[in-house]
Amino acid sequence: MIKLTIEAAKEIERMSKDSDSDKLLRIFIEPGGCSGFEYGMSMDRAKDSDQLGESQGVQFAVDGESAEYLSGTEIHFDDGLSGKGFEIRNPNAQTTCGCGKSFS
Repeated sequence: MIKLTIEAAKEIERMSKDSDSDKLLRIFIEPGGCSGFEYGMSMDRAKDSDQLGESQGVQFAVDGESAEYLSGTEIHFDDGLSGKGFEIRNPNAQTTCGCGKSFS
């Protein structure tokens, strides 16, 4: 399904310390961005209709519609000089925008 790099897992674990213990990472897509769809992540409670997964010890939830677009995706976290943030490596994206936050 979705794979997190070690760097992404560490950052998510750091961020989740400020969240309620019954919340987990939600990974989703929504309409928007310059290429048609936009990636999103938040801390949220799992829903009955979610697909649940785990990578690098981090549990996450993905809704069914988003799962179709995110299958095989790798999420990386870069805190280097080029900018701090999550990088989505989606093999299903036909095109991506320059900032890497949206795709089609």
